[in-house]
Amino acid sequence: MGDYLIETRSLSYEFSKGEKILNDLNLKIPKGSVYGFLGPNGAGKTTTLRLILGLLRKQRGLIEIFGKDFSKNRIQTLSRLGSLIEQPSIYGHLTGKENLELFRKTYGCNRSRIAEVLDIVKLTAAGGKKAKNYSLGMKQKLAIAIALLHDPELLILDEPTNGLDPGGIIQTRELINKLNKDFGKTIVVSSHLLSEVEKMATHVGIINKGNLLFQGSLSQLQQLKSRQSTVEVEVNDTQKAGELVKSLFPVKEINGKKILLEFETKERVAQLTHALVHGGIQVYQVAVMQNDLENLFIQITSE
Repeated sequence: MGDYLIETRSLSYEFSKGEKILNDLNLKIPKGSVYGFLGPNGAGKTTTLRLILGLLRKQRGLIEIFGKDFSKNRIQTLSRLGSLIEQPSIYGHLTGKENLELFRKTYGCNRSRIAEVLDIVKLTAAGGKKAKNYSLGMKQKLAIAIALLHDPELLILDEPTNGLDPGGIIQTRELINKLNKDFGKTIVVSSHLLSEVEKMATHVGIINKGNLLFQGSLSQLQQLKSRQSTVEVEVNDTQKAGELVKSLFPVKEINGKKILLEFETKERVAQLTHALVHGGIQVYQVAVMQNDLENLFIQITSE
């Protein structure tokens, strides 16, 4: 096994009517990473994860997990990974512990593992409550606990923060970071929220309309975002300010009392402010406007 726990080559998938969902997808998910799989709804994220887990029959391309062809090592591979795809598969009339006991028997794990996973996801106190009385965040935690029962090396989570309130999102993010750093799990997390993935991922893949638009480390993505960002400066005299800065900085647009410039570095922003103030311009506000995911898609596609 090389540096990648999951690798796909020219992975393609389409519905029976010829509607293409994935187009020659080449994922490279490093061992020990938290890989943020980003894309808007309908981009192909869940389809990709279903193919990786064998929940959909592969049509074209190769899927390697743990360095082996998944189609030839399905059972062995699945025994080494855990997953949560879309809604948690939980029985509401059973308690959290009873749900775990049911799956423990399926996995063949030691009974002591139930207490261990409840402690990991911080559900020990709620283990005796019926799952139907759990909040959505607690159900997500229980589903992750189920996925952890057999102590997998690889965890695949499809939109684990979807529908959660801010507190639940923070708790899920902290749990993912804990599983990666303290327990050494490689984790694939799909999401449509760039801001959320940036808080936990080490590597990122961006998919849109079945095409992989970007893949790399989080620092590489942040450098890309910075290059595409805009500095918005609000001043008292845009005409005078525009004439002053045009020779020094790349101006995108002058609009009312605001000047929009290409963001380069924080040091350049400081130089810009200094030049305006010493040029007799009143600077009311300077803000760096970073791209959201939608704008980032447009920028990447245009490149």
